[in-house]
Amino acid sequence: MVREAVSEELPADCDTVFDLVHDYDRRLQWDTLLREAFVEGGRPAGKGEVAVCSGRWVVGGLRLRTVYVSFVRGEVAAVKMVNRPPLFERWAASIRHERTGEHRSRIVYTYNFAARPRWLASVLEPILAVVFRWETRRRLRALRTALLASPRPGA
Repeated sequence: MVREAVSEELPADCDTVFDLVHDYDRRLQWDTLLREAFVEGGRPAGKGEVAVCSGRWVVGGLRLRTVYVSFVRGEVAAVKMVNRPPLFERWAASIRHERTGEHRSRIVYTYNFAARPRWLASVLEPILAVVFRWETRRRLRALRTALLASPRPGA
């Protein structure tokens, strides 16, 4: 099983970052991993809602259905996988937000997963961990760039 955390300093307050990350109408504007993202039923993200995210083909194109198990605006959101795509037996993640100053925050993306088939996990998990860590860093840098490009509070 793999468990890692990736963080990024961001030029926006926790609520602004939280709102952008969980706004599925705007998700594809900045998220470098995804080719498709939506909440089932067209509802906004929230506890108990199921989000569907499909990766770009270059990273395997996997489609994950996740249910929000926690959703506290500006603080934390957590999801766990509810389908069984190739390669993943289990997958879950949380996104925590920490205030670091006026109009500044840190996002901490923690994820864990177990690969399948189990007999190949010792080979698959290190490879998946490297790819997922690289892509998560890339996503969070893209989020920072998107926040820098948007109007800032009080500007």
